[in-house]
Amino acid sequence: MKILLVEDDPKISAFIKIGLESNDCLVDNAYDSIIGEKLALTRKYDVIILDVVIPGISGFDLCKKIRNNKNMIPVIMLTSLDSVEDKLTGFDCGADDYLVKPFSFQELFARIKALIRRHKEALIIPVLKVLDLELDSVTKRVKRNEKDIALTATEYKILELLMNNRDKVFNRIQIAENIWGYSFNSGTNVIDVHINSLRKKIDRDFDHKLIHTKKGFGYVLSAEQNQ
Repeated sequence: MKILLVEDDPKISAFIKIGLESNDCLVDNAYDSIIGEKLALTRKYDVIILDVVIPGISGFDLCKKIRNNKNMIPVIMLTSLDSVEDKLTGFDCGADDYLVKPFSFQELFARIKALIRRHKEALIIPVLKVLDLELDSVTKRVKRNEKDIALTATEYKILELLMNNRDKVFNRIQIAENIWGYSFNSGTNVIDVHINSLRKKIDRDFDHKLIHTKKGFGYVLSAEQNQ
């Protein structure tokens, strides 16, 4: 595995680099956002490990830049910022995972392997389809009836989860665990907010609705109308 590590703390950077290299990984280091951006956009990596508070622009903004350049390499955010709002900001910027400091190397490496596995699985079946709704897991483009639909990174992940599990009902806790991990506080209404936004973009202009509510159970994406 080839990994880009953007971390300005020399002790943490050395700790991660030694652990990764002992597991046969190749690691490029960047200690600020300028070098991090240059490496991310000019070299090929399996994963980018990105600290939030770094010299230059923040890791959040750097992640946005990477995604705006159509670079879909899996990104893990590393940070001491552990509020729900910070985590949601990271995911909305396009991060795939969010690990709060301090952390164990074993957990970081397990998350890296899981991200790479999911990324490879997405390449096997790159386009998901339900009726006239299409999601391209490589380009991250979503279309319905051949019309492009602009989604936030979080909306995209929720839609991908529902399309990958067509006709399966997910409650709020299950969606939160799949999108944000077990540490996410699922007691907020953030899931409902994202689902409502998805409905407006996916279903509002079409007679055939795809995202349904199972009262008392959760949400489901289905071509069936009698939900």
